Parts: sequence; C-alpha cells; structure tokens
Amino acid sequence: MGRRGNGEGSIFQRADGRWVAAVTLGRDDNGHIRRHRLYGKTRREVAAKLREAQRREEDGEPVRNSHGTVAAFLTRWAAEALPSSDVKPTTVENYRIIIRKHLIPTLGHHQLDALTAADVQRMVNAKRASGLSPRTVQLIHAVLRRALGQAVKWGEARRNVAGLIDSPRVPRREAECLTPEHAQRLLEASRNDRLFALYAVALACGLRRGEALALRWTDVDLDAGHLRVARTLSRVRGGLVLTEPKSAGSRRTVPLPRPCVETLRAHRVRQAEERLIAGSLWQDHGLVFPSRVGTLLDPRNALRGLQAVSDAAGLGQVKIHTLRHTCASLLLAQGVHPRVVMETLGHSGIAITMDVYSHVMPQQQREAADRMEAALRW
Repeated sequence: MGRRGNGEGSIFQRADGRWVAAVTLGRDDNGHIRRHRLYGKTRREVAAKLREAQRREEDGEPVRNSHGTVAAFLTRWAAEALPSSDVKPTTVENYRIIIRKHLIPTLGHHQLDALTAADVQRMVNAKRASGLSPRTVQLIHAVLRRALGQAVKWGEARRNVAGLIDSPRVPRREAECLTPEHAQRLLEASRNDRLFALYAVALACGLRRGEALALRWTDVDLDAGHLRVARTLSRVRGGLVLTEPKSAGSRRTVPLPRPCVETLRAHRVRQAEERLIAGSLWQDHGLVFPSRVGTLLDPRNALRGLQAVSDAAGLGQVKIHTLRHTCASLLLAQGVHPRVVMETLGHSGIAITMDVYSHVMPQQQREAADRMEAALRW
C-alpha cells in the first residue's frame, strides 16, 4: 500500500479512547510543514472534521486546530473581534458581561468543536428556568450566535450550532404612557425644577434619555425651532461617555413645539446663572442638560429628579422613557401618521413603531372605517 499524499489524512484512536484525524497540508510561505490534528469522541466525528478541513483547504479557506474550549474562544473573541466591530462600546461591555456571567459558566468547559445544538438548547432552557427575563435569555442566545458565527468564519467551528435552535421569544408588552392629564400634571409639578426643560423636551420630542443628556447647544436652533440628535450618553466601565446614536435612524432632526422653544430659552438663562454660581468649578462642554458644574449629567441623577417631581404630582414611578412613550402615543392618538412618529422617535423601521404602539391604533382604525363609510355613502 503506497504512502498517503498531502491532504489525504489519517484517522486513529489514542490510548485514552479519543479519536484523532491527522492531516498534512503542504508547506506554508516559510517552508514549514502544515500539520493539523482534529479531535473527537467517535471515528465518525473526526472523519467529518477531516472532510471539512479538506474542503476548506480546497476552497482556500483557513484550516485551524479547533480543540480549544468555548471559554477560551469567547474570551479571545471578546478581546480581539468585538472592539473592532461596528458594535457600540456600551454594547461591547454588555456582551462581555453576558459572556462572563452566563456563557462561560454554563458552556465554557465544552470543546469548541464538540459543542452541539443540544448543549445550547439545554443552556437556554436552564436560563429560562432560573427566572431570567425572556429578553435577557434572548440576548444571551444572540451573543452566543454572533460569537459562533465568527468561529465559523475563522475556521474554528464547522457550523454555528446556536443558529440551529429557535431564538427565545419575548412577549410584547404595551409601552407605559401617561395620559394627557397626567402629563400636564407632571409638567406643572416640575415647573420650578432645574431639569424642567429636560422633562419637557423628552415629553414633546420623544428623545431617549441618553440622546437628551448628550444634547449640546450647537445641536439646538431656537430660531428655526428644531434640535438635532447627533450623539448619545452611555455608561462604559463605570464612566460616562458620548457615543454614536443607537442606529442610523436615530440620527435625526426633530421639530420643537413653540412652548418647548420658550422653555429652552428660559433654561439657557438659568444655566448662565448656574455657571456664575459655580465659578471656577464650571467645566464648559456646551451641554444643554449638564450637572451643576457643567459636566455630563449622570442618568441616575436625572431619574432621581424626575422621580421626585412625579411623586409630588402623585403619579408614582415615572421614567424618562415613559415620557418618550407618552410622546409617541399622544402623536398617534391625534392622528399623526405612524411614519412621522417613527422619524420623530428615531426608530429604525416603521414596524417597530407599529408594534410598540399598536394599542394606540384602534381609535384611528375606527376613524378610518368611518371615513370609508362616508366615501362609499352606505
């Protein structure tokens, strides 16, 4: 029997019972012999890996040893691939937390090339049973699916087994909104608060909390009556930073209602007085809603301020995101086209607007039916 040629490979079983496929794939650019060993629990498993390695070699794709653990790969992926991706710094930080708290403790001990869809399904089931919210479980699965997708591209996994199971479904919840009467009561209760303008802008323009706190005066044109969302405030590793908006649709220009323009004019005068009081402590970053010394305002402090005025108004717990939802629901209830609401809120697609605020639409649908009746003269 003749000697095997390069790329043909051989399969054998070690003394410990594990199967190995060994393959030599010629020489690299430096003249070094390229040898690869692929491991598995059965002969069939390593034979499949050998065929995949041979296919990759023929197609000019990378062929790598993949006998590292899931933990080692996820750690390397988070350190090397994530920072250079198009993911926001805050999202990178959240991914790393998920890897550290959820993925490595449950799947980290598995060999990367031996991880199965059943392993992933058991992990998802366990996370559900542990009491985590459906959204958190969905995000854990999404991070693993993205990571394993990179493993396939790098030639370290044959397929993305996380993509072989269904993503956990998240029940849709109606957005919490204030009624027009409650919104008016909140504004009255906060009239003398230093952050009254923040609450008014969030309510009238539907800004996200980070978008509002990242506004600079150069983003606001009071004469033209509009503001521009160009960045967002995020927390990274315990610090506050200004980053890119959530999506391309988040970068937008929003018209200001006339009362909002007057509120911001008064707010600018009040801020000038705060600057005089702060004296040398003031750090001028041109922010519309800074701290008392001009620096980035911690979102938690903004929330505490809103909670204080909402309690005074007898409204219970109200978040800045509640004001955003209230803006959208009021616009839709007044017959504003959903696409206009989508652009105002900075949603990436109208389907999001229609899904989140579907509970506001029945009245409009009733009016549409009445108009059809009038048009057909039944």
